[in-house]
Amino acid sequence: MAYSDAQKEATARYNKKTYDRIEIKVKKGRKGLIFEHAAKQGKSVNQFIVELIDAAMKEDA
Repeated sequence: MAYSDAQKEATARYNKKTYDRIEIKVKKGRKGLIFEHAAKQGKSVNQFIVELIDAAMKEDA
């Protein structure tokens, strides 16, 4: 079954209510390397980055 416009809108509303967004910028060519590295670990890029941030914050505490 196709992902309907109503489902897309509901997901967008949920995400806006539930999550904050952070944009990062990387040099050209790095994006692909980051995606590949995360995939090799079986993670999404978001999960990969959040886990790195959490580990750094825990280390600093």
